[in-house]
Amino acid sequence: MSKQAKMYSAEERSAIIQEGIAGNVTQTCRKYAISPTTYYQWLGKFDAGGIDALKVQKAVIDPELSRLQKENERLKRLLAEKELIISIKDELLKKTTFRMSNAARSPVG
Repeated sequence: MSKQAKMYSAEERSAIIQEGIAGNVTQTCRKYAISPTTYYQWLGKFDAGGIDALKVQKAVIDPELSRLQKENERLKRLLAEKELIISIKDELLKKTTFRMSNAARSPVG
């Protein structure tokens, strides 16, 4: 059974770091259900850039890139559909040609 990881704000992360510095890191990590590795990653970011470095950064996706990706997916589906239609027609054509050639070979009545 997995737990949902809590997302801490930059201010909360800063407070956790300060608590770890003032007391015991292991106990602080247990109290807030974070791994010591996570604590030390936060500490490294905090030491390098202060509270601004602790802010959760979300990836910004270029709207043009997103539009192009959607168009690409749509075109791929369209191409797959067309290829399927062509292969079905080829199979039907083979069957029709085979039947016509057999009918031409057999003597009539």
